[in-house]
Amino acid sequence: MPSYTTDLIGIAAACMTTISWAPQAIKILRTRETRAISLAGQSVFATGTALWFVYGLMIGSWPVIVANGLTLLLVLAIIGLKLRFG
Repeated sequence: MPSYTTDLIGIAAACMTTISWAPQAIKILRTRETRAISLAGQSVFATGTALWFVYGLMIGSWPVIVANGLTLLLVLAIIGLKLRFG
């Protein structure tokens, strides 16, 4: 059973890695510029994030589930914007 400190570290890591994608999504929405974004790279990252999400469900770890669920939504938004704005 994880300790309170372990959970806090997991929550902090989850917040930081999830929030790190928000500036990219916001920048794309503002500028409509996606040339520097690799569709292949984002797709591989989205797949990995989806697998982490499933893994979190399998082990019942809510920090892993929430962090990867939110990160996946942001990355899928970035992929959608890449497909829309080229």
